[in-house]
Formats: sequence, structure tokens, C-alpha cells
Amino acid sequence: MSRFAGRTVLVTGSTGIAAAAALALHEEGARVFVVSRTAEHVDDLLRQLGATCAGRAADLTHEGAVQSVIDELVRKFGRLDCVYNVAGISGRRLGDGPVHEMTLDGWNQTLANNATSQFLVCRAAIKQMLAQEPAANGQKGALLNMSSTLARHPEPTHFATHGYAASKGAIESFSRAMAAYYAPYGIRVNVIAPGLVATPMSQRAQQDPQILAYAQVRQPLANGILQPNDLTGAALFLLCDDARMITGQVLDVDGGWSVSEGPETN
Repeated sequence: MSRFAGRTVLVTGSTGIAAAAALALHEEGARVFVVSRTAEHVDDLLRQLGATCAGRAADLTHEGAVQSVIDELVRKFGRLDCVYNVAGISGRRLGDGPVHEMTLDGWNQTLANNATSQFLVCRAAIKQMLAQEPAANGQKGALLNMSSTLARHPEPTHFATHGYAASKGAIESFSRAMAAYYAPYGIRVNVIAPGLVATPMSQRAQQDPQILAYAQVRQPLANGILQPNDLTGAALFLLCDDARMITGQVLDVDGGWSVSEGPETN
């Protein structure tokens, strides 16, 4: 398949879900530009992607860094067609948690790394898309932002990180508002909301027998924790021309989390 032949795609993040998507995009003909905070992870992924792709390390909470990423991407590839906004954090170690225990720093850092970073990437990307000529499909670009099932389907026992849920809810509202505004300009904005996925960010959950047992019931299609590639098909669909009439949508890719009840607790 070559759904992304001739297209330039920015992927934020360089491990887990982002890495799986970047590799699949490259296999389908995309020129992928990868950016995340950790240079070692970026370099490792670029070695797998090969010479037709590029990337760099940058802190996406800083607007100057984000703009420099877009500028470098355009200098190298000439245009920006798609964005997959994956990069984000769990703020638990920073002070996120139930609201009565949460620190202000935990709240601020979680919102900055999840919601603010996606705002800055979307702003810089949309400015570029508005300035460039439409692609062959008549549209100027597509953005796919990363939410979480916890934005709308909370789990108070194992995942009581209220700042994280708030940051993901903000991403969904922000994305719908952008989708409505930019549709007449030929720019699509959608959201993917995964369940519990085996990524470096979810190491705590992957090592907890109670959470693993919970995931078997709450994510019955996966019989446990999802793998990064379980999201790849949905993500590439929403970014490609097959979804050219889809915008403003939140797609749950959660193994059944949103329609399943967790184990009974005493």
C-alpha cells in the first residue's frame, strides 16, 4: 500500500505508539519527521526509518522549539501534510493524582506536556498548512491528536490521575473546535482515544498484577493490555484520504474499555 506516497507526516513521540505509527507510515510511502524530547529515542527510530526520513529532539512545551521543528521540516520536505500528535506524559511522578492530593506543579506539568504541547504543535502546523497549496485531494492537511479513554471513561481505583484526565478532555474539546473552524480551509482534525497500551509510559500498570487482571475484563478484545500496533491501523486511516470526509471525531481504540465494566470490587 502507498496511501502516503509523497506525503510528509510529522509524528510527535519516538517510542511505543508513535514509533509503531512512524514505521507503518514510512512503509506506506510517507516522508516521516519524528520529534520528541529524548534524542537517543529519536536517533534509534531514525535508524529504523532510514535516510528518507528525518527528525530531532525538542521540548514541545516551548513555542520556539515547536516552530523551529516545523521550519526544519518544511526546509527539508517542502510541505507538511499530516500530524500525528502522540507525545505526552503520565504526571503521576510529578504530583498528579486524586485532586485532593494533587500538587499544583503536578497539574501544571501534566497540562503543559499533554494539552499545551499539542496546542503548540497544532498552531504551528495549521499556520503552515494554511500557507501552502492544497494537495491532490483538494485539502491542505490532516491532524490526529492523542486523547485517552480516561477522558470520558474514568477508572477511580487504578487510574486516579485527575490532571491527566483533564488534559485529555481538553485535547478532545480543543480538537472539535478546531475541526469546525478549519473544515472550510480543507484541514481535518480528529482524535484517537486509546485504552491501556503497553508503552514505556505504562510500565507501572504493566507490572501490577491487579491492573493486569482488571485489563483482561475491561479490555476484552485484547484480553489484557493493547499493543502499540493495535492503534496503527486506525491512526493511519484517520490521516489518509480514505477518511477525507471525516473531521471532528473521537475514535475509541480501547479493546472494549468504553463498553465494558471492570471487575467487581468489595
